[in-house]
Amino acid sequence: MSETVEKPEQTGIIAKAKDFVTTIPYNKIGMKELLGYEKTPRNQLVALLTLIMLSMFLIGIITYFVEGHHAYNVSKEHPWGLLLAVYIFFVVSSTGLCIIGSLGDVFGFKDYMLISKRAIFGSIVTILAGFAVISVEIGHPITMLIYNVLTPGLSSAIWWMGTLYGAYLVFMIIEFVFLLKGDMKWAKRFGLSGLLVGLAAHSNLGSVFGFLNARPIANGVFYPTYFILTAFITGVFIAFIIMGFRYKLEFPEKVKTMLTGLAKIQALLISILIFFVTWKMFTDIYGGMPNRSEVAVHILGSWTFWAEVILAMLIPLFLILKDMGKSPVVLFWASLSGMVGVFFMRYNLVHDTQLKPLQMMKLKEYQPVPEWIHYFPSGTEMMISLGGLGLCIAMYYAGTKFFNLDEDENH
Repeated sequence: MSETVEKPEQTGIIAKAKDFVTTIPYNKIGMKELLGYEKTPRNQLVALLTLIMLSMFLIGIITYFVEGHHAYNVSKEHPWGLLLAVYIFFVVSSTGLCIIGSLGDVFGFKDYMLISKRAIFGSIVTILAGFAVISVEIGHPITMLIYNVLTPGLSSAIWWMGTLYGAYLVFMIIEFVFLLKGDMKWAKRFGLSGLLVGLAAHSNLGSVFGFLNARPIANGVFYPTYFILTAFITGVFIAFIIMGFRYKLEFPEKVKTMLTGLAKIQALLISILIFFVTWKMFTDIYGGMPNRSEVAVHILGSWTFWAEVILAMLIPLFLILKDMGKSPVVLFWASLSGMVGVFFMRYNLVHDTQLKPLQMMKLKEYQPVPEWIHYFPSGTEMMISLGGLGLCIAMYYAGTKFFNLDEDENH
């Protein structure tokens, strides 16, 4: 019998790969250390809420496996529901954190190196949470992965979105590993690659809505650009929240400097967003275009739209401009408000697109006069969505235990 002899080149590659993986720095901790945290009222509350949300996620998943899509309140008239909105919420957050993390290790702004590792790890965690939520909306995620490779739909925006986000996740993980190792040269290369692919994936996600010719309220070039802008805004909100919890709202001077700079950037971004949204509504209403103007007027009369405007735009912008971002504690709370507003932003995006029912050409002959489509998420959708947030918090907490996410002064 002949023995298989490995080529030296193959052996060398395998050895290098093994050495690369085994030298990734991490903290060797047991279950006791993992579950050990400072027993302050705030920490106890966050831990309890996280445990409740994880339990809800498990219950929601079981309900879905038992009942299938009947567990959701979606229909053929309103096929996109809360889970899609929450998926968009998470992937927008991921792209935003990728942008924040790139300010330091890719673009070389030294003040922002403080948050690079936390932001990049956060981008990994949030996109994994998004994938977890959307996996029970797709129906057959394993089949999707198989045929995504075997029969690629090159003309499909959704195919490109999934493919690009998969590549983006790989780049983010590799960048994070190099950041842990302190190899800034390769971290920058993979960080730039991940940023470009992430922006492409995210604008492509916007095109999923922009390509809807049958939905005039969404169709056009607005959403691919809007998604990138709101991702950056979301990333800044999360940066304040992350650093607020890291330093227990007692920020060192170096962190204050960084957050003040981010606040000024945020003021500009929110101002641009208000400008964008204002002109979007004007152009939707002007001229009375059927299936667009009446939908825009209906949106203006909804409380969820004004929740988005007040919580994500007006309150944060007012508090930043009040002292030009020099009060990071105030802006921490403003960012919490902003993230609630961002959730409504994502929910409105999905729901408002489907407000107007699609019509047949011969209206009177085949179909009665349509009414607005009403949708409210089911309990299962809510549990899975909140569970996604719990999953995100739990993964990030575990990361703070296993990895050193603070800036390494030696690099």
